[in-house]
Amino acid sequence: MRTKLTAAALVLLVIATSSFKSAALKDDVYKVDTEKSTITWVGKKFAGSHNGTIKLKSGNLNFSGKKLIGGGFIMDMASIKDADNSANLEKHLKADDFFGVATFPAAQFVIKKVATKGANATVTGDLTLKGITNSITFDAVVAWNADGTLTATAEKIIVDRTKYGIKFKSKSSFPEIGDKLIYDEFELSVKLVAKK
Repeated sequence: MRTKLTAAALVLLVIATSSFKSAALKDDVYKVDTEKSTITWVGKKFAGSHNGTIKLKSGNLNFSGKKLIGGGFIMDMASIKDADNSANLEKHLKADDFFGVATFPAAQFVIKKVATKGANATVTGDLTLKGITNSITFDAVVAWNADGTLTATAEKIIVDRTKYGIKFKSKSSFPEIGDKLIYDEFELSVKLVAKK
């Protein structure tokens, strides 16, 4: 009888220990607040530049303690806006020459690797635009707010549009374009506000 009790106690101990380990290893998932978060863009050409916004559809950030370890976000490409409210530019950005939103209404970024040093992080992940995925790396800063939320900010994400098949007025694709060129790289600035 004593052996049976000891064996039963041992089984319970193993189960309890396994459950504790599972709980201890569980990541914390923070959901991105799409209303408080922002994405802005800047595109440059020989004769100037344009800038505007893109809305977020959804996102989450995964943490181990206070260390960013994963997550990602989805952009609503049909929401792309020009800061100068140019309807013609917005229509062109949504057309197949650029983001082709009728076929590709969303773009996605998925975190693959994070190197952290305090609040600073170097993030590497997969950006998918127009159904094409490429790896990109950028710097970000994570701040923990008094209200229990966190803010993850990447001030400058450089994207080479030609890697996603966007070659309109690209000098690398059309060397004879002259001063009508649009630079291959555009910039995104992302600010994600998230809560557990």
